Amino acid sequence: MKSLIKILAIAVVFVAVSCKKDSAPNYQFMPNMYESVGYETYSENNMFENGMEARQPVAGTIPRGVIPFDIENTTEGYALAKETLKSPIDSTQVDLEKGKALYDIYCGICHGNKGNGQGKLVKREKILGIPSYDDAGRAINEGSIYHTIYYGKNAMGSYANQLSENERWQVVSYVLKLKADLEK
Repeated sequence: MKSLIKILAIAVVFVAVSCKKDSAPNYQFMPNMYESVGYETYSENNMFENGMEARQPVAGTIPRGVIPFDIENTTEGYALAKETLKSPIDSTQVDLEKGKALYDIYCGICHGNKGNGQGKLVKREKILGIPSYDDAGRAINEGSIYHTIYYGKNAMGSYANQLSENERWQVVSYVLKLKADLEK
């Protein structure tokens, strides 16, 4: 019986060793995992319908984190926002410290930290003609400020990509505070 176990053990070792060939590669069950197909950068391929053009999103879809703004970027849209748009955050959710920090980053360079139109770029005469928030005839309110932050106005660009909706409303609250401080 002992000799049978020895012969069986030798046979198992012999079979295991005899399957390995150093002169030929072993079997590859998923060859694309080891040797990927190489594509030349910016070359034509069948992945896209029109060569290298990226696919457009499906009609009617909205990207994650984006809340559509239904008021248009026109003079009429500005007037509509000024008349009808109100802040969705109430007084308990307003964080003036956060609004100040965001204002200082994005707005203060041109409008000044006090909202008087005397930011660093204005003082260095890089940008001219930025009015103060308390100028006569400049009736700004929540809606007009939000519309301007969202779309930009005149030489000012849009900050819709830099600020989330909540952050925009925090900046609006801070701008209204600056306006009230300037009118004192």
